Amino acid sequence: MKIAIIGAGAAGIMAAITAKRLNKNLQIDLFDANKGIGKKILASGNGRCNISNSSITSKNYIGENPDFVNFALKEFDFKAFEKFCKSVGLLLDVKESCKVYPLSNEAKSVTNLLELALNELGVNIYLESFVRDIEKVDEKFNIKLDEKEYKGYDKVLISNGLGAAPQLNANESGLEIASRFGHTYNPTYPSLVGLKTDNTYNGKLQGVKKECNVSLFVNGICEQEIFGDVLFTSYGVSGFAILDISQLAVLNLSSYQDVKIAINFFPKINKNDLADQIQSLLKTVPNQRVVDILIGMVSNKIAPVLLDICKISLETKASEINAKQIKAISYQLNQWKMKIIDTQGFAHAEASGGGVRTIEVDNRTYESKLVKNLYFAGEVLDIVGNRGGFNLHFAWASGYLVGKSLGK
Repeated sequence: MKIAIIGAGAAGIMAAITAKRLNKNLQIDLFDANKGIGKKILASGNGRCNISNSSITSKNYIGENPDFVNFALKEFDFKAFEKFCKSVGLLLDVKESCKVYPLSNEAKSVTNLLELALNELGVNIYLESFVRDIEKVDEKFNIKLDEKEYKGYDKVLISNGLGAAPQLNANESGLEIASRFGHTYNPTYPSLVGLKTDNTYNGKLQGVKKECNVSLFVNGICEQEIFGDVLFTSYGVSGFAILDISQLAVLNLSSYQDVKIAINFFPKINKNDLADQIQSLLKTVPNQRVVDILIGMVSNKIAPVLLDICKISLETKASEINAKQIKAISYQLNQWKMKIIDTQGFAHAEASGGGVRTIEVDNRTYESKLVKNLYFAGEVLDIVGNRGGFNLHFAWASGYLVGKSLGK
């Protein structure tokens, strides 16, 4: 039996290894557009490879039907993943945060060991091979590259991801091929990405970084709150808290909802107490400018912008400010609202949302419900996980289920 796997990422690699271990007589051809396997694996965790997470549920995923992942997470939980890693010689480092890294702390060790496993099993790897199209003729699949065609495959897995990180040859060709076979897909969007805001002062705050509480408002209703790093940039905001909240933000932005975020610089202090503290501070140095005093509380870049938003002159002295203005300052610091207008785009996104509709795919085998012997796994499906190893784990888990199906 001949099998073609399109995309040598986590899902494709896992499917190839699993299938070949179950049935050594399979011919498996693994195609990838890059010069090496697992390019996104290498890029994850800033080169350290946040390979999985030891605490995963469907709540860590979004999509049209997040519960689609349940069977995969049950069949291939973290213990199963850990066992697989040991089988290829990879030891893991499980952090208190539940994030999982290779013990070597180096992504390259992961791809090296996976490549050794593929070679040992006799999987044929075709690199720098961009698959343009797939056609089915008389129950067999033909794989079309730019100048070559590989014919006579019994089964095909599409696992070449979506458009996040085009610099790594990421693209949406999998969706185009799926649509030719009658599949539909939900619109794609960048996920785990920096957010662009409509503020005129963005450039003035560039480089400011602080741990804050970030609230997401969709059509005026608070939908999510996250605590973490916020980094102000020339285009808007980034940082871990922003990447985390971007998933729900961009999902709603892509459907043309009104999306805003509110940043609380002092989440442990309510606005009334904060106003009292500011008033007390100003009384101690009545002859100093308010902007200079505020620098003791917030960044020297934030202070002048803060006063500008509150319509307070930079030359205003502490003795000249009134109670209403103090309340305005404290309110702004507790709820610094910004309208989200766009993202940094796929080039800066860690993952893609949207993709092939999961209603058209069997959640136990990951076989198409529309085309026999056609399979999907990983990011090409309309499932996207939180930051912290969840996307890679879904790729491993879905690849594992496909591998079991291919190996029968």
